[in-house]
Amino acid sequence: MEHAMRTVAITGAVKGIGRATAEQFAQTGAQVALLDVDAAGEALAEQLGERALFVDCDVSNEAAVERAVRRTVDHFGGIDVLVNNAGIQRYSSVTETSEQEWDRVMGVNLKGAFLCAKHAIPSMLERGGGVVINVSSVQAFLSQPRVAPYTTSKTALLGLTRSIAVDYAPTVRCVAVCPGTVDTPMLREAVKESSDPEAVLAECRQMHLLQRVAQPEEVAELIVFLASERAPFITGQAIRIDGGLGVSIGGSKRD
Repeated sequence: MEHAMRTVAITGAVKGIGRATAEQFAQTGAQVALLDVDAAGEALAEQLGERALFVDCDVSNEAAVERAVRRTVDHFGGIDVLVNNAGIQRYSSVTETSEQEWDRVMGVNLKGAFLCAKHAIPSMLERGGGVVINVSSVQAFLSQPRVAPYTTSKTALLGLTRSIAVDYAPTVRCVAVCPGTVDTPMLREAVKESSDPEAVLAECRQMHLLQRVAQPEEVAELIVFLASERAPFITGQAIRIDGGLGVSIGGSKRD
């Protein structure tokens, strides 16, 4: 129960990595605030028990974030860990991307992390310490065709991570987690856009040295560890959990 008596706020908490993270923090004794626009968060909070609270929150809206943080602090007494997990994916190149689409991706993926950190960190400072985990992506280091808004937002999260780590050290640590392909609802929805979804999933598996995609629980394990007292000397870093994606430049193996 290493997170007993700690309060963890998780954005995008209803599905995928966010849900797995919420479940694992709850299993380690944490009080969990589930911040999401998906009303299914009510059922998840009920499933997790009395130490869980669902808060309807659009992370791209500062008033909504401020209300969500205030409600979390009022309900649990403060915030010790913030997991900025909320994210959306859009497929387009620079010339294909509308201003509205660009702003929406940046609003959720980047501005949302900034706003949540802005309003949660004061509680951490009052409590004498805390951790911010920004869920970035391997696409902060590598890109594929037609992901201009997404890869830009995830790359910018690394700069935000460094800035938080520098500005609030040693009281608050901040780490970026950068997954490769993860079997989430967002991935499943994305591959549906293809004429051959199974072929796309096969390609996703083959891109990784481990010849598979990650499960959300695997990424959640890393997040829970980084937020714990087992990782007290890790801050300002981008940590990849990507199954070896991008490590090899290809070519045939030689004996």
